Amino acid sequence: MPLYMDRHDIEGVTAQAVAEAHELDMAVQDKHGAKYLTYWCDEVRGHIFCLVDAPSKEVAMQVHREAHGLVPNQIIEVDQATVEAFLGTIEAPPPLISIAPLQSTEPLATESESAGNTAFRTILFTDMRGSTALTRQLGDAKAMELLHIHNAIIRNALRAHRGNEVKHTGDGFMASFVSVSQAVECAISILKAFDFYNGQHPDTAIHLRLGLSAGEPIEEDRDFFGATVQLAARLCEHAQADMILVAGVVRELCLGKKLPFKDQGEKQLKGFDGLVRVYEVEWA
Repeated sequence: MPLYMDRHDIEGVTAQAVAEAHELDMAVQDKHGAKYLTYWCDEVRGHIFCLVDAPSKEVAMQVHREAHGLVPNQIIEVDQATVEAFLGTIEAPPPLISIAPLQSTEPLATESESAGNTAFRTILFTDMRGSTALTRQLGDAKAMELLHIHNAIIRNALRAHRGNEVKHTGDGFMASFVSVSQAVECAISILKAFDFYNGQHPDTAIHLRLGLSAGEPIEEDRDFFGATVQLAARLCEHAQADMILVAGVVRELCLGKKLPFKDQGEKQLKGFDGLVRVYEVEWA
């Protein structure tokens, strides 16, 4: 049977309420020929995701409608190999998988404290290559499905490497890290996850470019500004598909970590006076 993932947006949702709703789904699923496999609950953002084997989207929605009336905001067909690539096995799931908020381990500053704050951070930019052409080729609905896959893979990598999602840029992300080596390892894991996905889906392959820099950006309203951010963005723009480019400071701060850097020489980057030493992270 097809495999579907749905999303519910419910303000104030609790893990206990989701667990109870899942039990209700399982109580009526057999009569509809469906099987709810697992689910994820993000209490902070009010999002619930359900994974279900069902004959059709309509059947999956009918189970929810009959069990508790909570019809999903969106439901898409997904591939099991893709789901397992960035969420792990879906066999014998635990009773509840709760998604922690994507944030650094440091306590958030108050609005007055955060204005103009500086602290050492590694900034990562990702960019999906050819997203506009992909939309023209596949159509809006299929392109949006791929964007959901893209977003989930990157967010899972950020979560695994203690990254903080600063913002979504439409076809990429800006993220920050306290640890330089964790940022580089996160970038490597992102491209490895997409490489796995592309091997399974060559007709809808997703290719990224990534750029990293490190320093003391200005933090204001939970966003970052300054030369460190600009350099990471320019390195991302300069990278080719499936490539990670980093500033020299990133390589220097990873000495002893046995991470695979390759000197790409000095490059002229838009907005920067003089040449900038650039390194590639060899991840394959």
